[in-house]
Amino acid sequence: MKLKNARVLNDNRDFLRLYKKGRCQAGPLLVVYARRGGRRERRVGITATKKVGGAVQRNRAKRLIRAAWREVEAGVPGGWDFVFVARARTSQVKMQKVRDAMAAQLRRAMAPPRDKGR
Repeated sequence: MKLKNARVLNDNRDFLRLYKKGRCQAGPLLVVYARRGGRRERRVGITATKKVGGAVQRNRAKRLIRAAWREVEAGVPGGWDFVFVARARTSQVKMQKVRDAMAAQLRRAMAPPRDKGR
């Protein structure tokens, strides 16, 4: 997977760390896990399980997510790790819908935590 301004997450331990300790934003098209990393660059991982469909649907979903990332990555600060998980509907929509959903979920995932009234 080629990403211009981000490194690719390949190690299973990085994915597991984000699943356990990252902030999760779930939507109908994709799930975003985000966590501030200890590096300056952005790191991105993309997954699509068999729930998405066969190999053709999974590959299309991952292609759509990569294309959406290329359009929104300019507005994302460095030093964050992300994992994008495709949902069953991801491969059935246009890239613009995935991009809009991704941008909204990234804003929420990177927002500072709200004070719970204490």
